[in-house]
Amino acid sequence: MAHTLLVAGTASHVGKSTVAAGLCRYLADCGVSVAPFKAQNMSNNARATPGGEVGVSQYVQARAAGVAPSTDHNPVLLKPRGDGESQLILDGEAVGHFEARGYYDEHWRDALETARAAHERLSRDHDVIAAEGAGSIAEINLHDRDLANVETARFADAEILLVADIERGGVFASLVGTLELVPDDIRDQVAGAVITKFRGDRALLDPGIQEFEERTGVPVLGVLPYDDPGLPEEDSVALPPVGERSVVGHDDGVPDGDSITVAVPRLPRISNFTDLEPLAREPGVRVAYVPPDASLADADAVVLPGSKNTVDDLLALADADFGDRLRAFDGPVVGLCGGYQMLGEAITNADIEGTGDSDRVEGLGLLPVTTEFSETKTVEHVERDLDGVGPLSGASGTVEGYEIHMGDSALTGEAARPFDGDGAATDVVLGTYLHDLFNNEVARDAFVRNAFEAAGIDPPAGSRATSGDPYERAAGLIVDHVDLGPLGLPDR
Repeated sequence: MAHTLLVAGTASHVGKSTVAAGLCRYLADCGVSVAPFKAQNMSNNARATPGGEVGVSQYVQARAAGVAPSTDHNPVLLKPRGDGESQLILDGEAVGHFEARGYYDEHWRDALETARAAHERLSRDHDVIAAEGAGSIAEINLHDRDLANVETARFADAEILLVADIERGGVFASLVGTLELVPDDIRDQVAGAVITKFRGDRALLDPGIQEFEERTGVPVLGVLPYDDPGLPEEDSVALPPVGERSVVGHDDGVPDGDSITVAVPRLPRISNFTDLEPLAREPGVRVAYVPPDASLADADAVVLPGSKNTVDDLLALADADFGDRLRAFDGPVVGLCGGYQMLGEAITNADIEGTGDSDRVEGLGLLPVTTEFSETKTVEHVERDLDGVGPLSGASGTVEGYEIHMGDSALTGEAARPFDGDGAATDVVLGTYLHDLFNNEVARDAFVRNAFEAAGIDPPAGSRATSGDPYERAAGLIVDHVDLGPLGLPDR
């Protein structure tokens, strides 16, 4: 039986994914056979594996651990689709759409057994399992059905590493309160705590740490400085709320006047927005998430992201008259997955999503494409030969990524097919089902170059800013700032 360490949190977005990824890479570097695990994930940022879909964090953690991503790493995935309903995916396969009560009443036991079986398979093949919890382990209203935290701690007999974010304030109250509310039967499994996102003089924390340890008997094993290793975000908590504008980009020293803005409509049901993160890391590129009713006057390019409910998000754009502004826009436009479907002339069989009142919904009309929805879901890793046209003109080579979508898109008029006969493109508009498109340097460079040219701005001189391997940076946070000895793991 593998040694399981559960990285649990006092709340959502406290750094659990980064800590788990750092542990995976560090242990792999030490020659330890390690695998990630998250019994139940709720995220619309998914990745394709040979067996089906998994959450992006477990996909990333598997890469950090040096193992092939598998549905065993995230056996239960819930993909929110609005109105309190989520798509349930077990062992990588979609089971159906359920409201929370229906899931807990009818399917939670199946989910528990699916997670338990996946953990047992991983335990047979690895020495250590770096499990990640979800949200807070102290949600007392969910303790009888908390699969990612409480049940994982039980069936895996896991040691628990409690993670708390000091940037939110009240970090010691969060830690103490969480320990007070953890179920009694797993309280003794809490082996230590880690404080994340700290800025300033570490010595100022010492009095608080000492009193916390005296009160609880739980050691603080590390204080991680505020740092973003560059790992993909797991969910939309990292994005601005619908209706607000936010600009994402690193501090590259390029003046705003010498930069370009890539506008991304903040769809109510946005998914796989990690597709935009490689652009935000480019010097002189600002990725702006804008409300659907926002002006595009200050945009130099537009990217329509994926959507968990393409029809509902398309209707939201129509209600905001986004299509009129996009048709008047003269810069490069790219649609990814659901965004590609929206750029077409229409979506048929639209009621298969269970939204809207019509079988046919009119698209934005920028590409001569019609999409027909079907019950069959495509989930696969793909490689394509890119013959760059339109927003990717000048690009040539092999690109890879993944597809997760329902339905197929067919040409209704004249357009280029830039991806081995897939996708569609005109002089300024391109659509593709290929997620991770901009992770491919050949595609990213072409898009950025064409966007700068369309804006009449010279690209910044010099080489691309780099921040190092994100897996190694995450591992460095663990190695430099966490005492792993009490967890029974190799220490430094």
